[in-house]
Amino acid sequence: MTHRIVVLGAGYAGLGAAKRSAARLRSADVRVTLVNAVDSFVERVRLHQLAAGQRLPELPLKELLAGTGVDLVVARVTDIDAGAQRVRLDAAPHVLAYDTLVYALGSGSDVDGVPGVAEYACTVADADAALRLRARIRDLEAGATVAVVGGGLTGIETAAELAADRPDLRVGLVTRGEVGGWLSTRARRHLRAAFGRLGVDTHEHTHVTEVTKAGLLLDDGREWAADAVVWASGFRVPDLARQAGFQVDGRDRMVVDPLLRSVSHPNVYGIGDAAAPRTAGGESRMSCQTALPMGLYAADVISDVLTGHEPKQVRLRYVWQNISLGRRDGVTQFTRADDSPLDGAVLTGRASARFKEAVTRSTVFTMRHPGPWRPDRGRALRESARAGT
Repeated sequence: MTHRIVVLGAGYAGLGAAKRSAARLRSADVRVTLVNAVDSFVERVRLHQLAAGQRLPELPLKELLAGTGVDLVVARVTDIDAGAQRVRLDAAPHVLAYDTLVYALGSGSDVDGVPGVAEYACTVADADAALRLRARIRDLEAGATVAVVGGGLTGIETAAELAADRPDLRVGLVTRGEVGGWLSTRARRHLRAAFGRLGVDTHEHTHVTEVTKAGLLLDDGREWAADAVVWASGFRVPDLARQAGFQVDGRDRMVVDPLLRSVSHPNVYGIGDAAAPRTAGGESRMSCQTALPMGLYAADVISDVLTGHEPKQVRLRYVWQNISLGRRDGVTQFTRADDSPLDGAVLTGRASARFKEAVTRSTVFTMRHPGPWRPDRGRALRESARAGT
């Protein structure tokens, strides 16, 4: 009987998992189906560039999946019935049955935590949102104010990209803490210098309590007028895992074991932003740097389990943090395995920008060629099926 693997989400984690699973089990009686809300792979690490008006490469999923044997379904997941092992969709075929489920639905902007965000702010969490922000920025006249809320990687990169592309605008970055506070002293120094050169005003230790049509309301009662607000303060994952009865953490991320299997449903794997594996530093950080390895690793585990081999436990570790500051500047902070910064290991300026571009392009290359194909595993699965095991 055909073993049905259904992968939900075609981001860095899901696309890698689907293609690698299909490659490693190519000669086996396995069917891999990939479900995604849109028909293209979105380079999320480039969305700030899209918002600033730059053209990004088109990456249709049909092209990326050509010749892999993976079935693509373009639809949104509306429900997961864990008992019946079925996924419900908002488009044909409407229902998919699975034997193994890979949950890789990613994350999106948290627009409900602060009043007014959903109504008045733009985000950069997906391609459509980035395009709406691009249209909003394009309509602004010289001298207009753009307030970017959030001092993490998304906020920093968006503020820098907008300021570099539209030097006629007044761009400000608002954050509860210190801008780049997790970086080493040298990296923070370069970041602040870059913001000074780009004209980005930083407002640290500032808490936004509401977004209005006129701008921001702060916790000290001040009002900050802004012609456009970009919300980059926090991300959240879908609540589908919790609703399905999978064990989740306090942020609705699926709790997984060292093999990335759901601790409550072992035929379900959680990867990417929507899962909470352990890393060398404790809880994983939502990032491409962990999502892609998780996807490839989950595919290896699934292949090993289905072919009777002993899978290896995941070991997620960090290497660096790349921060772009426009197209010609950046900061690369090299880190320990637990994501803490190495004080003397910092790359800045054009060298950092080129390094990040190379890493980003290599990620797409991995999406195209996630390998490896091990036909011996496929033969083992067929033999197990014939033996009735």
